[in-house]
Amino acid sequence: MALREYRRKRNFQRTPEPRGKAAAKGGRSFVVQKHAARRLHYDFRLELDGVLKSWAVPKGPSLDPADKALAVHVEDHPLEYGSFEGVIPEGEYGGGTVMLWDRGTWEPAGDPAAGLRRGKLSFVLHGEKLRGLWSLVQMRGESSDGGRNWLLIKAEDDYARPGAAARALKDDDRSVASGRSMAEIARDADRVWSSRKSQPKPEVQLDPAGLPGARPAPLPRTFKPQLPTLVREAPRGDRWLHEIKFDGYRILCRIDHGQATLLTRRGQDWTRRFSIIAEAAARLPVETAILDGEVVVLADDGTTDFQALQNALKGGRRANFIYYVFDLPYLNGCDLTRVPLEARKQQLKLVLDAAGENLDARLRYSDHIRGHGEDVVHHACRQVLEGIVSKRADSPYEPRRSRTWVKLKCLNRQEFVIGGYTDPSGSRKHFGALLLGYHDTQGRLVYCGRVGTGFTDKSLAQVMKELKRRTTDTPPFHNPPAGREARGVHWLKPELVAEVEFAAWTDDGILRHPSFKGLREDKRARDITLERPVEAGSPSRRQRRQRMPNVARKTAAPPNENSVAGVPLSNPGRVLYPEQGLTKLDIGRYYESAAEWILPHVVDRPLTLVRCPRGRSHKCFFQKHLNQGVPEAVRTVPIREKEGKADYLVIDDLPGLIALVQLGVLEIHLWGCRADQIERPDRLVFDLDPGEGVGWEGVVDAALVLRERLENLTLKSFVRTTGGKGLHVVVPISRRTTWDDARQFAQDVAAERVRSEPGKYVATLTKSRRTGKIFVDYLRNGRGATAVASYSTRARAGAPVATPLAWDELSTKTTPDQFTVATVPRRLASLKADPWEGLSAVRQTLTKAMRAAVRG
Repeated sequence: MALREYRRKRNFQRTPEPRGKAAAKGGRSFVVQKHAARRLHYDFRLELDGVLKSWAVPKGPSLDPADKALAVHVEDHPLEYGSFEGVIPEGEYGGGTVMLWDRGTWEPAGDPAAGLRRGKLSFVLHGEKLRGLWSLVQMRGESSDGGRNWLLIKAEDDYARPGAAARALKDDDRSVASGRSMAEIARDADRVWSSRKSQPKPEVQLDPAGLPGARPAPLPRTFKPQLPTLVREAPRGDRWLHEIKFDGYRILCRIDHGQATLLTRRGQDWTRRFSIIAEAAARLPVETAILDGEVVVLADDGTTDFQALQNALKGGRRANFIYYVFDLPYLNGCDLTRVPLEARKQQLKLVLDAAGENLDARLRYSDHIRGHGEDVVHHACRQVLEGIVSKRADSPYEPRRSRTWVKLKCLNRQEFVIGGYTDPSGSRKHFGALLLGYHDTQGRLVYCGRVGTGFTDKSLAQVMKELKRRTTDTPPFHNPPAGREARGVHWLKPELVAEVEFAAWTDDGILRHPSFKGLREDKRARDITLERPVEAGSPSRRQRRQRMPNVARKTAAPPNENSVAGVPLSNPGRVLYPEQGLTKLDIGRYYESAAEWILPHVVDRPLTLVRCPRGRSHKCFFQKHLNQGVPEAVRTVPIREKEGKADYLVIDDLPGLIALVQLGVLEIHLWGCRADQIERPDRLVFDLDPGEGVGWEGVVDAALVLRERLENLTLKSFVRTTGGKGLHVVVPISRRTTWDDARQFAQDVAAERVRSEPGKYVATLTKSRRTGKIFVDYLRNGRGATAVASYSTRARAGAPVATPLAWDELSTKTTPDQFTVATVPRRLASLKADPWEGLSAVRQTLTKAMRAAVRG
């Protein structure tokens, strides 16, 4: 019908109802409006082909599959009509009270256009009142009224309700937009839709200051998005909100008094690329805001199509972009990042509702379903969607990858770095296949196969233009293909990122049946690591620390009450810290909660352990080598020593960390190098150890002075508590320095401190000379020397933890005894950023000039 019949029935000289126009095809919103016109009925509307397909349901929808509700097919309505709630004056077409009774999104079961033609349209509703599978079935014969009469029927599923329970739905006489009843809407004169006066914009209260956790703050100039962690299964329970995962570009929209800027997750300004979205967002009734969402292009079946999005960008087309908005971390002078997610989304809906008729159809609210995660992902995958994103309803907004947002994919899909290409064969033009890789835990680019399908003639030409600019003579891969596999390969600088869908991994770490989906300009090649799902609800290590796929995987035992991360704990109730009553199981759970933070600092490094098998109050001992009884979840690396080679333990993941707990380890100490280059240290550690008579204030001052000196040498440093009375100042360095040079430089820095203030510092081990002074311990920088790991427990009273701090956190008010097994998990949950953020990206070398400067 399009909108011809809708317009024929209305005189737009006398009514302010929107004339409207068909929008871009492919949207999937639905609304139900309770309409007290000449006869009370419900208007059931599904967005399809850019309009609202509409049926008048006299008795309203029923949750009882036995009820077959009459639904009279009426004229199509414009999308703008779906946000209306108010009163149409008597005498005008459709005069009466209108309530926005339900709204949400819908998914067709099959081809919706074909279903309409055949007279049976089946679909899944994701509304606030109506959910699950439904059907509209066209009546035949004399009762069909020329094909206008249909039946609206609820299918048998988890959302169906028989008898009285189904009728209780009609008693829900409250608007999903305003919370008002029909009577309250009728009394609201400001919402009268009349031809005799212009309709004022609904007055929606946008008062973020009253939200729990809201804080006054200036509008940030830059902002980092929260990122979800990949999991194997959807989390369960009603505390999770589940959203459809879109296949587009993640975009943050910064609105500042009528000016909208669109930024990618890396902070690139893409306002010009999506100018039509920016123009729509700039008209929202807000002064300042940050919106978080995804820009997509919709396919004919309603799914999001990344290749179509790329084609639209390359072709310069604007009209078919849709911005699905799912979060609101800032609004009108208030930082909302500490406001619970559910409250942020409610405020986001109010912002869009406040736009009323002026809301551009390209801006759409990304709705959610509470609970029923397994059902949601089942329906998403059945409709061949990319997957779902599940979010804790009570979670704050964290500008990093977190465990309160998780994603589950219906298909194996991720980004890979392009490191080469092959010549075309047959009738193929431009190139044959792209060689792909990802960065492993040591930053090396690992080859993992090639992709030669999924291209069109157009995309082959577009990609080839980018390839030609990046040719090089040497392979960028750590393990490049050789022999016959390398014939005809052209190597590339590893700068381009491809999104690829694939069936599985082979046992030797090669992609099976990959298919090209597009280039990702919004992601940096150096950030591409292997993406592996983890167990839902358990912490994961950061993606850059994940294993290569060709490493043999260890199958963990099923979780039980005496295991952590699949690792069984013998004697889980054994008390390791008697003062607090902390057991082996408690320590395992601490490491599980802190895994995301500790693993980047401890994986792939030789370890020295402090074992206390019977607890900290009994005999403890240092152990470098574990010659027998090596747990399955850890590995060893041989290291040359004076007496020959000896095996040191190395861990790669959370099960390896928990295996140390099973061994009774209460302290984890690290070499200052990685296992692949034992002879090249990658960090220096200065241990500021106060002697008797030196207070915490003196240690803090010493750390700040040392930091300033290192900065004068152009060296960036980081600080942590040690779990004792001192502080560690840690300096990351490039792996170009020998152990002897590293130790000598650290010794020279310590000696310089002593020369500058001999009454304050000492650089010798003799305890008698350390009274009243701070020992600048440089000895932790020699080959075989170790320092305690960040977030490691210590075998001391109070269960202290060595804890990284941001430099601006370090003060006399921040004392080391406040960081314990009991307090650190709460601290980590409240942090908005890693205190040592950027450590892995620091590139600095000990130069001759630096060495000369500290020798004096």
